[in-house]
Amino acid sequence: MAVAALEDPASPDEFDVDPPYEPAESVLPPDRFLDRELSWIAFNSRVLELAQDENLPLLERVRFLAIFASNLDEFFMVRIAGLKRRIAAGVAVPSASGLNPRNVLTRSLEASQDLMVRHAETYHEHLVPALAAEGIELLHWDSLRDDEQERITAVYRDRVFPILTPLAVDPAHPFPYISGLSLNLALVMRNPATGKDHFARVKVPPIINRWMEADAGRFVPLEEVIAAHLDLLFPGMELIAHHAFRVTRNEDLEVEEDDAENLLKALEKELLRRKFGPPVRLEVEESIDDDVLDLLVSELGVRPDEVIRLKGPLDLRSLNEIADLDRPELRYEPFVPGTHQHLAEVETAKPADLFSALRKRDVLVHHPYDSFATSVQRFIEQAATDPHVLAIKQTLYRTSGDSPIIDSLVDAARAGKQVLVLVEIKARFDEQANIRWARKLERAGCHVVYGLVGLKTHCKLALVVRDEPDGLRRYAHIGTGNYNPKTARLYEDFGLLTSDPAITHDLTDLFNNLSGFAQDFSYQQLLVAPAGLRDGIVDRIDAEIAHHRAGRPACIRFKVNSLVDEAVIDKLYEASRAGVEVDLVIRGICTLRPGVPGLSDTIRVRSILGRFLEHSRIYWFAGGGEPEAWMGSADLMHRNLDRRVEVLVRVPTAEHTEALGDLLARSVDPETTSWHLDGDGRWHRHLGSSNLQSELIARARSRRSRQV
Repeated sequence: MAVAALEDPASPDEFDVDPPYEPAESVLPPDRFLDRELSWIAFNSRVLELAQDENLPLLERVRFLAIFASNLDEFFMVRIAGLKRRIAAGVAVPSASGLNPRNVLTRSLEASQDLMVRHAETYHEHLVPALAAEGIELLHWDSLRDDEQERITAVYRDRVFPILTPLAVDPAHPFPYISGLSLNLALVMRNPATGKDHFARVKVPPIINRWMEADAGRFVPLEEVIAAHLDLLFPGMELIAHHAFRVTRNEDLEVEEDDAENLLKALEKELLRRKFGPPVRLEVEESIDDDVLDLLVSELGVRPDEVIRLKGPLDLRSLNEIADLDRPELRYEPFVPGTHQHLAEVETAKPADLFSALRKRDVLVHHPYDSFATSVQRFIEQAATDPHVLAIKQTLYRTSGDSPIIDSLVDAARAGKQVLVLVEIKARFDEQANIRWARKLERAGCHVVYGLVGLKTHCKLALVVRDEPDGLRRYAHIGTGNYNPKTARLYEDFGLLTSDPAITHDLTDLFNNLSGFAQDFSYQQLLVAPAGLRDGIVDRIDAEIAHHRAGRPACIRFKVNSLVDEAVIDKLYEASRAGVEVDLVIRGICTLRPGVPGLSDTIRVRSILGRFLEHSRIYWFAGGGEPEAWMGSADLMHRNLDRRVEVLVRVPTAEHTEALGDLLARSVDPETTSWHLDGDGRWHRHLGSSNLQSELIARARSRRSRQV
């Protein structure tokens, strides 16, 4: 199907597409960048490798299989959808890798389909037999015993059948709208009286658990239960065939920004339209009849290369239900984070006085090894209840549905404190929740703003102003992760808690810039995008080149989620060509080619995936013998450096700077298990003698036992 052209001309920014890059040095080879989309697909392939790793606990492997499926869904909804829109709108300039969008789309679809087939094979050939050996059976309806079928039938009649809506297709009933990511049954039936065949669709209800338990440890997918009872939905009809299918749609948003209230209403309207985005993928069972598939392709308007035949069941995100089973022996050993040692010293106070601790020293917390609840969350909670606190200012990008941080901000406003909350209502796929929190905060009397027009506010900041005997003192938290107590137990992140006057002064200016019309964008201890973060990183790479040429200690170590920005990559190439050692720890996308003779000989790229999602962003420089480290929310991507408000803070103490440098050194150590990237864009798993996350868990447990 030809993609419908957009009504109005579009700029590259509307498609999250990077503008053409003009390098400062023309001597660099034109093929020095890997493709961004293909690099992301390689990342999800590494996630699949974890599901295939027999050394991991079985239910954790099941979880990684579900994570893979969820990741790929989002890739199609956003990245593949964006490629299609760019092609349709004529914004088809080649990327930095030299591939044009049509090439990238073709190669992305081919690579994604190969991964999806591997994903299905991993489920059927590895995980299903391994689960069965542990007494967890994922079965077909026909494999159930008679008593089990009777039991499931009773549940079906009571809890499933009443909410199903069969939709027939004929001249009086047009082909129904198929919502994105919904699981559906396509049915072909025959009217015995007329001999005529008919088509119908039944949506598998998402509000019911996908895996129905027939007996202890024996599960059957809900769509097979529905299929086994179609005679109840279509009495008197003869069932000819039934096939599961699933559509993925473009679910990115396009919102014109104006004043805050109009933005809120426009976003709410656009969220309703999201459900009706054009399709970008059709998943079907491999056994589907050609006639049924032809009908789906025609009615849904998908292209043949967007159709993916798979051995069912489809939509393996539902395996989270299996991964959640109460079988602790098949999961990671439980880990409960403890209070950071410098905050544990004040835990006996009622209430715990974090402000007293922060007057003594800065505290660098490393989640989930250090508790988020007894550090960052407690920082906000104490600020809300402390009668000496006059004001709280905070950014919120994503948070949990029952966030105690939201409740604390509400309590603070109701207690008469000045509370400013910058809510990023355009945080992708969290828009609806953030609109809800924004309105709740406004009703409580908080000053709620939505940042700067044209920019997402992605930085993670909190500032507290407290009246103390010697005058007003400001305290701050700057983090690499969201203010989300739930993900803080699963995501690896850092947070700096400080009362450093230079940092808190900078944050005061920054919040004024975000909420008012201040125009002073100079900061002592912060690098802030979009005004100066890229330049700040580039300047420090230049400084390392100068240190190396002068014979002083020089080294660059970065830890980010993604490295895409061509200007930074070219500067890293320049550092490598000058002889500077460069170590990069990148969880996801990397378009830099390491180890290329004459270009990147001294650059090493590693990726660490595991129990926790590596999420922190750290930038460390040897500094000629005086190291410096920066941390914050910014990845090295155009959207972070040009289209978001991002913040990096210079870590103020030598002790914490050294600790961050040591962590990065351990991450790239040859004995650390990780994936290594080669110059051709291939990732190779390297099994070392050390698992970094396991060692950090062991260290955290040891510290906690000493505290007890």
